[in-house]
Amino acid sequence: MVLMAAVAAVLASCRPRPADVCPVDALPPIFPDYAGVTIPAGIAPLNFGLEGDTAECIDVQLAGTIGGCLHAQGSTHVELDADDWHSLTALNAGGSITVSVCERRGGRWLRYRDFAIHVSPEPLDDYGLVYRRIPPGYEVGGDLGIYQRCLHNFDESPLLTETALPGRCFNCHTANRANPQQFTMQVRGEGGGTLVQTDGCQVWYDTKTPATRAAGSYAYWHPEGRYVAYVAAAVYQSFFVGKGQPIEVYHKFSNIVVLDRQTDTLLADSLLLTDCLEIFPAFSADGRRLFFSTSEPCNVPAEYLKVKCSLCAIGFDAESGRFATHADTLLSGPRDDCSYVMARPSYDGRWLAYVQCSRSNFPIAQPDADIRLMDLATGRLHELPELNSRHTDSYPNWSTNSRWMVFASKRLDGKYTRLFIASVDEHGRATKPFLLPQRNPWKYYNELFDAYNCPDFISAKVSLDVDATRRAVESGRRTPVNLKSIR
Repeated sequence: MVLMAAVAAVLASCRPRPADVCPVDALPPIFPDYAGVTIPAGIAPLNFGLEGDTAECIDVQLAGTIGGCLHAQGSTHVELDADDWHSLTALNAGGSITVSVCERRGGRWLRYRDFAIHVSPEPLDDYGLVYRRIPPGYEVGGDLGIYQRCLHNFDESPLLTETALPGRCFNCHTANRANPQQFTMQVRGEGGGTLVQTDGCQVWYDTKTPATRAAGSYAYWHPEGRYVAYVAAAVYQSFFVGKGQPIEVYHKFSNIVVLDRQTDTLLADSLLLTDCLEIFPAFSADGRRLFFSTSEPCNVPAEYLKVKCSLCAIGFDAESGRFATHADTLLSGPRDDCSYVMARPSYDGRWLAYVQCSRSNFPIAQPDADIRLMDLATGRLHELPELNSRHTDSYPNWSTNSRWMVFASKRLDGKYTRLFIASVDEHGRATKPFLLPQRNPWKYYNELFDAYNCPDFISAKVSLDVDATRRAVESGRRTPVNLKSIR
């Protein structure tokens, strides 16, 4: 009965198309470019418009290969009825939706070539995304915020914004495998600290010690929830003179420590606390390995071209809280003359996503940064040409079912990172990514002067008591940690 009602609702929205149309042998110049993308059923409506301002009216007809259709018209863009759209995508999961676009210009109708939107049989059941929006002003503080967004509609809500903590920077927001009940975040500046929130209970740590030299950032949870890996690093910026790349981001030092929440202890292993720069930790799906990147120390920023990160893995025993006696190099940066950073294992244990660029341990500032995949069973590498662009692609993260990837890309203009989502199949093949849908995408993305970073899927909304957070930051009271040197 539910399926019949859904079909009836979609069929009821079918309307006649414009008459006396003139065919155009080209795809419609739409923004966002949704031609040929693969989406999950139930995603927010893929509203779009025609680029330029010459259209008098836009007419769009969507027809499912399995069944159902949907019709919409607009002046500058089309807004699809959310209920009808969700019914259409649910009906055509495993099939496609054919999109026909007509434009009225100069009093006559033009019809472009049809294109397809593929609806994956793989669901995306996660509630949405959590990410940071920040004006790229290269400064501490400012109008930045951490937000969460429902993927099935256009609802966005602030988790924490700069108005609550003026003059401070907060980042490295990380949930445990998309679980909103286990969440960590770092606040920098006066009264800074590391928040670890479990089941709504906040604990604020001071993770800076004489041995670690900096507070924890770039966090990643152990799947069991007892441990959180952090990076103790000093981050700097240098600016180029003239045109081209505006900025180089680098680290003077960077080491990895692991917080044992059960004992309030920082585990410091000498293999992860060296003169080299260890960065971007990530526990494997089973928690038995820690992936990370490392680069040889050099005189930065003068020798910024020499920063070449290798991708490594070291064994970890959760019961004893001890690491293995050696780390394995999975990909050698110096050997390959590039950097391998931001490792992110899929939660099913099959894949390791990472970012490859020509140099640096901060790839979001590198124009040639691309996302790659490693098959953890075979070691085979996948370049993902369908997913990457000629601009920066970085910050990959997985959905809970390991079939969808979200990442930040500068492909729209080469300057601002926006969020894109793509599916990855069992063979490691990615589909053409689609831009995070918005109600009026042309207006939204052209008027928003924020960049997105650190996107991650979230299975439900994160509940953060902003007043309690502000009081905790202003009070400066922190739970001290004990430093335990493993070897």
